[in-house]
Amino acid sequence: MAEKKYTKEHEWIVVDGDVATVGITDYAQGQLGDVVYVELPKAGTKVTHMGQAAVVESVKAASEVYAPLTGEIVGANADLEANPALVNSDPTGAGWFFKIKLSDPGELKGLMDEAAYKAHVDSLG
Repeated sequence: MAEKKYTKEHEWIVVDGDVATVGITDYAQGQLGDVVYVELPKAGTKVTHMGQAAVVESVKAASEVYAPLTGEIVGANADLEANPALVNSDPTGAGWFFKIKLSDPGELKGLMDEAAYKAHVDSLG
């Protein structure tokens, strides 16, 4: 299985070939609270490294979901639009947001592994 990578903004990414699946971390969904709405990007949308790609709204706040890598959206999680609570119940599985066909795989080097992400979250207090 491919290794998960993380951003400081609390997105996770798993790469399979030249396509990456993106979601938000358990920490992020915990900070948001109960998710009530998601706005996902459409297939064919071009995204840039750390540019806004989706929106997630909870009972507490609205937040952007950023594209960890530059590329083109090749799919979005339709189940999530129908059932936004998947973000809370399974943020690193069924609650994924979108898939990106990578333009620059070299950008993966800027992402954190699980240990580095855990240290980052621990430093937040």
